[in-house]
Amino acid sequence: MEKSIIIIGAGIAGLSAGCYGQMNGYRTQIFEMHTTPGGVCTTWKRKGYKIDGCIHWLTGSSPGNSFYPLWEELGVVQGRTMIDHKEYARIEGRDGQVLIVYSDINRLEQHMKELAPEDKDVIEEFTQAIRDCIHFPMPVEKAPELYSPMDGLKIMFKMRPYLKLWRKWGKTTIQDVAPRFKNPFLRQAFPFIFNLQNPPDFPIMGVLMTLAWMDQQTAGYPVGGSLELARAIEHRYLALGGEIHYKSRVVKILVEADPSGRGDRAVGVRLADGSEHRGDIVISAADGRTTIFDMLDGKYVNGKIQGYYDKLPLYSPLVYIGLGIARSFEEVPPTVTGIDYPLDEPITIGGQERKRLSVQIYNFDPSLAPAGKTFVRVMFASDYEYWKKLAQDPERYKAEKEQIADQVVA
Repeated sequence: MEKSIIIIGAGIAGLSAGCYGQMNGYRTQIFEMHTTPGGVCTTWKRKGYKIDGCIHWLTGSSPGNSFYPLWEELGVVQGRTMIDHKEYARIEGRDGQVLIVYSDINRLEQHMKELAPEDKDVIEEFTQAIRDCIHFPMPVEKAPELYSPMDGLKIMFKMRPYLKLWRKWGKTTIQDVAPRFKNPFLRQAFPFIFNLQNPPDFPIMGVLMTLAWMDQQTAGYPVGGSLELARAIEHRYLALGGEIHYKSRVVKILVEADPSGRGDRAVGVRLADGSEHRGDIVISAADGRTTIFDMLDGKYVNGKIQGYYDKLPLYSPLVYIGLGIARSFEEVPPTVTGIDYPLDEPITIGGQERKRLSVQIYNFDPSLAPAGKTFVRVMFASDYEYWKKLAQDPERYKAEKEQIADQVVA
């Protein structure tokens, strides 16, 4: 008898689970509370512009990378234009100096040496670490929990050449590297190499791996942005025979005792409209907190799970400003993450003083704006508690956001 799977959420994870369920002979249904697919991988339409909310690059965008076959199976890369930027980012100083983070490692190394010949040794060490990451194995053939002892041994063997790399850089942050530069500008600019507003604790391995992918042109930007990518997987899922129910918010996961005596098992879901739907397997691709504490009433929490929500630090929330500008910006070199530059006068955003602005100009994706115009994005890391408190007064909350938009425009 054909087995059935119920999936909660039509984000990238839920859609992908649905695709693989269909490929493996299951009958699947996805219940999504929104009207569109993608979850956080989305785009908002405003006055003729598309305000992209997610993708800067897609790891495995070209053949030869271990991720590429997965994107092929999910229908993401077929017929899609990928842009491999020549520049990852630009960081400007107050005196006119500019650190251009080139995607080509050799060009990046040469450029950094031209800016700071006195830092030749540190620069070579940094760029060599990027080269060492180029062939880093990304095991994606199966989920880690399905590894056999032999699989584990094979992965350990593949990882052996990279143990030295991890020992040297594994616990190093961007901020740890910056003070090693003698050149004042590089020392100041390097913490912004990953275009983050709060970079001190970001692991340098994340930078090394990303720049290695950029060098190999296997982390391109998919033209059309986030929602179009999500729709591609939705199209693949529907073509495989899957079903999606939009505007169908799941409020409870139905649980019953397993007849075999092995404890409780999920048997279906209850929607906000009161209807119930049953399946042999239930997969939640919603956020963990809602799944564990709301849909399952917190009944299956142990110390380890509770610790994730009590102790793990949150990723810094982001204030996101999307602007539609009546200008093409053809003269501005396109970058992966944008241009970071100092402000003449500091501004206060979300209760915090800001001395720099990071601006992403989407002049490379004409699908996001009307002809001759451009979508521009600015993001700031912020403090969650500040906005949580402000949200208690909706009028103040709205006024603060409007003020921030006005400041950014100015």
